[in-house]
Amino acid sequence: MDTPSRRTTLTIALCFIVALIEGFDLQAAGTAAAGLRQTFALDPKMMGWVFSAGIIGLLPGAFFGGWIADRIGRKKILIGAVLLFGVFSLNTAYVSSFSGLLLARFMTGLGLGAALPNLIALCAEAVGEQRRGTAISIMYAGVPLGGALAAVVAMLFAEHWQMTFIIGGLVPLLVVPLMVLLLPESSAFRQQQGSVNVARASTGQALFGEDRTRVTLALWLSYFFTLTVMYMLLNWLPSLLLEQGFSKPQAGLVQMLFNIGGALGSLLGGLLLDRCNGIKVVLFVYAGLLAALAGVGLSVGIVPMAIAGFSAGLFVMAAQLVLYALAPPSYPTSVRATGVGAAVAIGRLGSVAGPLAAGQILAAGAGTTGVLLATSPGLLIAALAIISVIARSAPLTVSMEKAKA
Repeated sequence: MDTPSRRTTLTIALCFIVALIEGFDLQAAGTAAAGLRQTFALDPKMMGWVFSAGIIGLLPGAFFGGWIADRIGRKKILIGAVLLFGVFSLNTAYVSSFSGLLLARFMTGLGLGAALPNLIALCAEAVGEQRRGTAISIMYAGVPLGGALAAVVAMLFAEHWQMTFIIGGLVPLLVVPLMVLLLPESSAFRQQQGSVNVARASTGQALFGEDRTRVTLALWLSYFFTLTVMYMLLNWLPSLLLEQGFSKPQAGLVQMLFNIGGALGSLLGGLLLDRCNGIKVVLFVYAGLLAALAGVGLSVGIVPMAIAGFSAGLFVMAAQLVLYALAPPSYPTSVRATGVGAAVAIGRLGSVAGPLAAGQILAAGAGTTGVLLATSPGLLIAALAIISVIARSAPLTVSMEKAKA
């Protein structure tokens, strides 16, 4: 029987699986960095471009993936996105030149970028407003868990970096038939499509119409600076640890703990946001992230570094979850994927800047501490911007709580 409860469970479960694969492929280049560097004779600047090529693909993927999904459906675009990043992740294992490597990573990023706004929109529209943060957090927990699996695979196949990309390509291709058969389309999208009176909004109206300009710009600022830090850590953490004198197994352990912390942080962020004061949650999460980054820069032993890495993963992913949970309710159903996709796309500009800036700072000899210190001002701006979004919606939230009481 196709009950609402069954549809919700299927949606969140399948979106979690896709997020798991996405997390694996997002971090594949970082965990395989040593093998890529040796095979293609890459210097730090070239490695920065390898990391950023995939992230550059995320930007148009996120925007157009959301924009097209508002027109033809979240399910169709998500399936196409999974096919795209599966094919080109597999291709990464077999490229023979630096230019071919950059192209494969760009196309993988294009598919990964198109997937995320649709994962968020599907989960947000599968549940009621009071459970939105929790639903998105359960789905998004798959991303850091997938990254942890990528770290495990990299440790198991330390001499064969290609295996990371082979697994990252084959698994999504095997999941596509399940999505075709079992993933429900968003009921909110189907209802909106069934309405003959709904006019199609332009992109400008979707993002800035109906007094949404301040919210949209604040979301963009928060996404930009938070993703700068997140992708710097996702791509450069193993290399930063090696630069500080840790061994490859130790770096792999910290990377795995970073992702396990991220999975817990994703769940924690959603639960706190659904149950606690949003502004206090943001202050707690971003203060914790700044403290964790200081720990990564200052720790000298493997135990404190493991704790710092776990904490960094927990707080950076909790920050991401807060942003992903707050974006969908800022836009109506007819333009929701466009709004979320645009925010993710703008955030990708920061995620491109993060790995590139880290490569330049390291090449200049500033070291790990210099890289981490450079992230602090941006995190403060991100926290203030997302607090402004919460504060703007606070009167509506208070009135809803009074109505429920």
